Amino acid sequence: MRIALEEAECAANRGEVPVGAVLVDQDGRILARDGNRIIEHSDPAGHAEMLVLRQAAQVSGNYRLIGTTLYVTLEPCVMCAGAMVHARISRLVFGATDPKTGGVVSLYQILSDPRLNHLVNVEAGILAEESAMLLRVFFQGRRNRSVAGG
Repeated sequence: MRIALEEAECAANRGEVPVGAVLVDQDGRILARDGNRIIEHSDPAGHAEMLVLRQAAQVSGNYRLIGTTLYVTLEPCVMCAGAMVHARISRLVFGATDPKTGGVVSLYQILSDPRLNHLVNVEAGILAEESAMLLRVFFQGRRNRSVAGG
């Protein structure tokens, strides 16, 4: 999870919302790591989770990422949660909840919905305060710049 936080900090340094993700295999080896690149790539699907899932699928040569664990600093949105179901990841570990767009515990429970063909084990709240602090500092900085510049 610390590596995901590092990726979130890198994303913030690029002017992106500070969310970072790391995907590891069943032996704990890192398959992929990245932070948000929505602005950089002009890609509405450029969320850290999506980038990491894509990278790992390319590296492994398989879109099924069975036995993997995804660490992410913020509760995934519905899009990212859906991609995790399709990729068949085994476990999600995330930091801060997202009451506005959370697709795992806050607004929706995509990963535990029994109507879907795959369920993902979820562990929430790991390094939540550190993850939330990155987001607070980032958005506070944006608010301060818009007030000063406006």
